[in-house]
Amino acid sequence: MYSRTPDHSAADDRPLSTELAAAVAGARRRAQRDGDRQIDTAHLLHSLLEADPDARHALPGGPPQVARLLGYLVQRSIGYGLRWSATVEDSQALPRLPDGGAPGRSPAAATALTAASARAAARGARRVEGTDLLAALAHDPRCRAVDVLRRAGVDLMALDARLGPAVRHAQSG
Repeated sequence: MYSRTPDHSAADDRPLSTELAAAVAGARRRAQRDGDRQIDTAHLLHSLLEADPDARHALPGGPPQVARLLGYLVQRSIGYGLRWSATVEDSQALPRLPDGGAPGRSPAAATALTAASARAAARGARRVEGTDLLAALAHDPRCRAVDVLRRAGVDLMALDARLGPAVRHAQSG
C-alpha cells in the first residue's frame, strides 16, 4: 500500500523545511529509481545528507565522516552493500514497482518522520527541520539508517549530544 502522506509535510501536517522537503522528495525519487516499493530510512538518510547542510554539520567527525557515510550510502544505491539485505527494512523483499509507480514509506521511515515532527513540536518550531529527522533516525536502533551510521563509524552518542533531546518513538518492527 502506498503512503498517502504528502512530501511537503510530516504525518501531523506540520510543514517541512525547504531542505527536508527536498530530502523526502529525493528519497522518493531514489526509491523509485531503484524499483523499491518503499522509501526506507537509508533512502531518507542519503537524501537528507545531500540536501541539508545543517544535517551534515551535525555529524560528529566533520567532512571526513560525512564522506565515509555518503560512501556507504552510494555503495548501497549502486548495488553493493548486499550485507544490508534481509534486514528490517529490506525493500528488495517486496515486489518491484511497475514503471511509473510511486513508492510508499517503510514503517520505520514513517515512524521517523512522525518522530521528527514531534521533536519539532517539542522545540516549539513551526517547521520540521532536517536535524529533527536525523535525530529521529538515530534513535531507532533497528532501522537501516542506524545500521549505515554504525558501519560508517558514526558515534551515535556524540551525534545525540550534538542534536540535543529527541522525542522517543515506538520502534519499527
